[in-house]
Amino acid sequence: MCAKPAAHSSRTGMIEPMHIPHFDTASAPLAGATLIITRPVGMSAAFAARARALGGNPVVVPGLTLRAATDATAARAALHAAHDAQVWIFTSPAAVRFAFQLAPDLTIDASSLAVCVGPGTARALGRYGVQALVPQTSSDSEGLLALPDLAEMRGRRVALLCAPNGRDLIAAQLRQRGAQVDAIHVYQRAVPRLTRRHFEAIENSPGPLILLLSSAAALNYLSALIPAPVWQRLQRQTLVASSARLAALADAGGFENIVEADSAMPDDLLKAAARALARHRL
Repeated sequence: MCAKPAAHSSRTGMIEPMHIPHFDTASAPLAGATLIITRPVGMSAAFAARARALGGNPVVVPGLTLRAATDATAARAALHAAHDAQVWIFTSPAAVRFAFQLAPDLTIDASSLAVCVGPGTARALGRYGVQALVPQTSSDSEGLLALPDLAEMRGRRVALLCAPNGRDLIAAQLRQRGAQVDAIHVYQRAVPRLTRRHFEAIENSPGPLILLLSSAAALNYLSALIPAPVWQRLQRQTLVASSARLAALADAGGFENIVEADSAMPDDLLKAAARALARHRL
């Protein structure tokens, strides 16, 4: 928690660089695999570089597009009106990025509690000087709701920064616990623009293919947009899901080999992909 956010950084929402060891081609953890990266438009370059450094062949197929709030004026006013909220919940790195774009002067009082769904969101908040609680059980809504600090909510005001048309589980559960929840839509998810080039990249890439997924919306959009024969090829390959809930959705969607990662962080998704590939090589 902090009284004043740090100065705006153009790196907000981007993947922070990390040291990646060099491997011989044959011994690289992801050697021979094609990694289908489904991060939103404009957020996959660093992820692809990591996959390539680990020996993989990254193919970028955006699963969704993130856009500014439909009514920026209303969203900005709602952010300022929530200045006295006792709890601030950020549902994704995008929620952080768009919130501070809408209101660069946004402040979170030192007495307030900042909470986020996962470590990526916590890292994004840290760039603005905001320290946030992160779920210890799972990086999803269920994990956030299991935090002891959110058990007793009677009379507490919550600012929930999110996008419309989500699960609404957090708001519904906190209201049941007695909280006053203001859902502030600071951004929106939209259908990605995929072309034949994306489909051909999946068709022509050598296997094994590993689909890296961290969004239910992306799963829905891709299943609707990718031609059936191409989608069926993916279903026969490996899918790495960022949460148990997403893994269950993929299973219901016909995927045959699903691996659950520890979180939606690129490192965790790639580690899970390496584990899956190691089993494939046995």
